[in-house]
Amino acid sequence: MAEAALKFGAAETPLYREAPNNIEAEQALLGAILVNNDAFYRVSDFLKPAHFYEPLHRKIFEVSAELIRMGKMANPVTIKTFLPADEKVGDMTVAQYLARLAAEAVTVINASDYGRAIYDLATRRALITVGEDMVNIAYDAPVDMSPAEQIEDAERRLFELAETGRYDGGFESFSDAIKTAVDMANAAYMRDGHLSGISTGLRDVDRKLGGLQPSDLIILAGRPAMGKTSLVTNIAFNIAEAYQPAQQADGSFKAANGGVVGFFSLEMSAEQLATRIISEQTEISSSKIRRGEITEADFEKLVACAQTMQKIPLFIDATGGISIAQLAARARRLKRQRGLEVIVIDYVQLMQGSSAKSSQNRVQEITEITTGLKALAKELNVPIIALSQLSRQVESRDDKRPQLSDLRESGSIEQDADVVLFVYRDEYYMQNKQPEEGTPEYEDWRIKFEKVKGKAELIIAKQRHGPTGTVELAFEGQYTRFSDLAEEHQLPERFE
Repeated sequence: MAEAALKFGAAETPLYREAPNNIEAEQALLGAILVNNDAFYRVSDFLKPAHFYEPLHRKIFEVSAELIRMGKMANPVTIKTFLPADEKVGDMTVAQYLARLAAEAVTVINASDYGRAIYDLATRRALITVGEDMVNIAYDAPVDMSPAEQIEDAERRLFELAETGRYDGGFESFSDAIKTAVDMANAAYMRDGHLSGISTGLRDVDRKLGGLQPSDLIILAGRPAMGKTSLVTNIAFNIAEAYQPAQQADGSFKAANGGVVGFFSLEMSAEQLATRIISEQTEISSSKIRRGEITEADFEKLVACAQTMQKIPLFIDATGGISIAQLAARARRLKRQRGLEVIVIDYVQLMQGSSAKSSQNRVQEITEITTGLKALAKELNVPIIALSQLSRQVESRDDKRPQLSDLRESGSIEQDADVVLFVYRDEYYMQNKQPEEGTPEYEDWRIKFEKVKGKAELIIAKQRHGPTGTVELAFEGQYTRFSDLAEEHQLPERFE
C-alpha cells in the first residue's frame, strides 16, 4: 500500500515550468550580428539587451551594439575583451563560444525574424510576471489597496508593456535619452513648420509654443464667455483634420502630421460639440442651426461639411463627472485601439477625484486630478489640454486680464502645468460699458471698441520650455471661431 501511495505521489508531482525562451534563436541572431554588423540594424529599433533570456547573450548584444553605434567592428575578436574571460559556457571559454556563434551563423536575411521571436518571448515572460504579481496582490491585498486600485495598476502595467515592451519603469541610460532628444530635433526639422510638437493650426500660437509638446499638461483658463471651449474645439479640429499616418518599422502607425484627438467633454454633449465645429467650418451660426433658420444652400453646406468631418479622427467622450481613474483607463484604451496624439478635457472642475479622502476637500481633489493628469500625459507621451475656470476676483479689478493667482484652487494647477494659457477678450467687457449714443463718452468708447472688436488675446502666463507673452488672435463670435490675425505685410495697401 505504501509503495502504491509513493507511486501515486510521484505521478501527481507537477513538472517544472521554464519561462518561455529560445536560446537557439538568440544564438542564431548573435552569430549573424558578429559575422555581418548590418544584421544589428535590422533589429536595433525594437530589440534591447533585456529581451535576451541568457545573461551572457544580453552582455554580448549590449557590447556589440555599443561598438557598432560607435562605428567600430563587432566580431568575436573585438568584443571578447569586454566580456568576463574566466566565465565558462559548458566546457568552452567565452572566446571559444563567440567563435562558435560566428561559425554557425545564419544569414542576415533571417535576422529580423529571429529578433522578433526573441522580442515576443520576452514579452510573454513579462506578461507572466505581471500576471503573477496580480494574483499575489489579490491573495494578500494590503489594507489600503482597493480592488479598483489594483485593476488600475494592472491596466497601467499592461499598457506600458504593450506600448514599450517594458512594464517596470526603472532607469533609462542617458545615451537612450540623448538619442530620443536628437530624434525629436530631427522630427521637428522634417515636419511642416519645423515644430517639435503638434501644430495647433494657429500660426502665432505655434511660434510661441513650438507646437503642443508630448507629455505636457497645458492648462487653458478664462472667465465664462471668453471662448475657452471654442478655442480648444478649434485646435482639436485643426489637429484631427491635419492627421497623416506614417507606418513604423514594427508595423504600427504614428502621426507624421496632425494626430488622433480624444476629447473628454464633461460640459457639453457630443451633439452640441459637433454643432459648434460644423458652425465654425461652414460659417453658419450655431443658433441658426439649432432654430432651423437655414436656407437650402446652407443645408447643402452642412451635409458636405458633415461628410468631410466623418473621416477625421476626433473621438468624443461626453461622460459627465468622470473620475481621473476612468479617464486614464479610457485614454489608454483609445491609444491601444486607434492611436492617440492629443487629449482635451473640458473642464477640470467638473472632474472627480478617485479617493474618498480627496472628495471631502475640494482643493485636495483638484490636486489629485491635476497630478493624475500630468502623470497620464507622461505615461501616454501625449499633450493634455485641460480647461479650467478662473475665480471671480478677476471681475473686481480694473484690468481684467487674468493672472496665475486667479486660477481656481490654483496651487496645484499652476504647479503641475507645463504651460498655462489664458483667453481674454476686451471686446466682451467693452460692449457691456456702452454709453448712450450721441454723448462725447460714446465717441471715445466707439473708437476704443473698434480697436478691440473681433480680437482676442491668448496670454501665455507660464511655459517650461519657452517664453511667456501674449498672442493676438482674431475671433468671430457668431461662428465661435478663432483664427490668425493677418500680418502687416499681408494687409491690402493703405492710402493716407
